[in-house]
Amino acid sequence: MYTWGNVSAFDAAAGVFAIKPSGVPYDALRPEDMVVLDLDGGVVEGKLRPSSDMPTHLALYRRFSGGGIRGITHTHSPYAVAWAQAARSIPLLGTTHADHAAFAVPCTAFLTEDAVKRNYEEETGVLIADTFRDLGLSPVETPMVLVAGHGPFAWGESAEKAVYHACVLEEIAKMAALTLGINPAAKPLPAYITAKHYTRKHGANAYYGQGNCH
Repeated sequence: MYTWGNVSAFDAAAGVFAIKPSGVPYDALRPEDMVVLDLDGGVVEGKLRPSSDMPTHLALYRRFSGGGIRGITHTHSPYAVAWAQAARSIPLLGTTHADHAAFAVPCTAFLTEDAVKRNYEEETGVLIADTFRDLGLSPVETPMVLVAGHGPFAWGESAEKAVYHACVLEEIAKMAALTLGINPAAKPLPAYITAKHYTRKHGANAYYGQGNCH
């Protein structure tokens, strides 16, 4: 909606990433409006100011790029935001979730007051990366997260894949909310079913789809 959210794409070979400019409506965006930055946050190309969330993307590329993360998407999609505002991780309740992420979608803690004062956007990225580290999660196996009180971030091997994961996250969030509305005591999907659904689409023995198609 409007100017909410942002997408970036990282070129590891060149050591730069492109991100949408701040406050420009999506239907007015042009390729030449994109802002290209290096991993020090310096502008390499572009005349507009980058997204205000640029430092979050930068922090995630610094921490996660070794895992093949080449695109990041941030949205304010309503169901995912609702879980973030409730400060709750999204439990892995069904196979749709398991097809795309191996574990519950984690929700971070709230940023501390000191972190907000230091550099709010950068500290958001640091918080996400620290949450994955503390939980022992792989950003490849769980390509999505909720930031408490804020909303969802998702990533992938390209900007397009990051957008795809952001859309999947919204559907997972909606399904989980509906499920728990029907049965508040619903249990997580059994681990053996989770493993089957995740590994048939991911890893060396994946057999879903047509070769390199997703």
